Amino acid sequence: MKALQDFQTSSDYFVGLDSDGCVFDSMEIKHKECFTPMFIKHWRLQAASKYARRAWEFANLYSKSRGMNRFPVCVRTLGLVRDWPEAAARGIDIPDLAPLQAFIDSEFPPSNAGLEAYRELHPDPLLDLTMAWSLAVNEAVKDIVSGVPPFPRVRETLDKVVSRADLGVVSGTPGEALQREWDENGIAHYPQIIAGQELGKKVEHLEAMSGGRYASDRRLMIGDAPGDRKAAEATGCLFYPINPGHEEESWERLCEEALGRFYEGSYAGEYQAARVAEFEALLPESPPWT
Repeated sequence: MKALQDFQTSSDYFVGLDSDGCVFDSMEIKHKECFTPMFIKHWRLQAASKYARRAWEFANLYSKSRGMNRFPVCVRTLGLVRDWPEAAARGIDIPDLAPLQAFIDSEFPPSNAGLEAYRELHPDPLLDLTMAWSLAVNEAVKDIVSGVPPFPRVRETLDKVVSRADLGVVSGTPGEALQREWDENGIAHYPQIIAGQELGKKVEHLEAMSGGRYASDRRLMIGDAPGDRKAAEATGCLFYPINPGHEEESWERLCEEALGRFYEGSYAGEYQAARVAEFEALLPESPPWT
């Protein structure tokens, strides 16, 4: 956490920026080619693989839990599979997830390092299984995900951001993967800090970077998931959504219109409410099979 606490201000404005699915079009490839296969393999869902795949993609890409940390969304997805009659009819066995939920509810960071430290104090076979799955996901991401560029207009927008604001990456992705992706695309010089899951939750990132350092209407969080909006609200930041499925249009509007409003002081109020309403309408709560 010291890296967050040492964040230095250099302007009157602050912008927090999510990474996966927001800056990079990486959500689809990561979840469909990395998370889902490892989810089916390690949680032994082969007999109901088509249901498990749909459940994972709904929970992580196409619903209000989009962008959630891997550990709570794993619990959510296993619950969706367990409660799906057609999947249950395949004879799959969903284990008692209480030990994993206890870790999620603890004060430990929602990361592999946090899980490792927690299970040393609370050893449990389910936590061993969770760790094996999470490590396998990281290896799959490292092996498969490369050459994914930022969305169009991202670089131009980042130029406009850092010309007037301090910038920090606020993400639930492992820090190693974040640094690799930002370095690979030659944009790691834009943010003052790249904060991943090892440094805590997004609320903690935003509070440490911007809390008490900037005026309330000069703090903006940009993200593509409801968790980004909730983190912004919890810390008193404004929120601009990168709409899933409409990312290019969202970056275009941010670059040409919304960022200027933020700097001019006319972003809050009706304009932000309209952007949030559009965003919320894109992500349902319940799956289509219920």
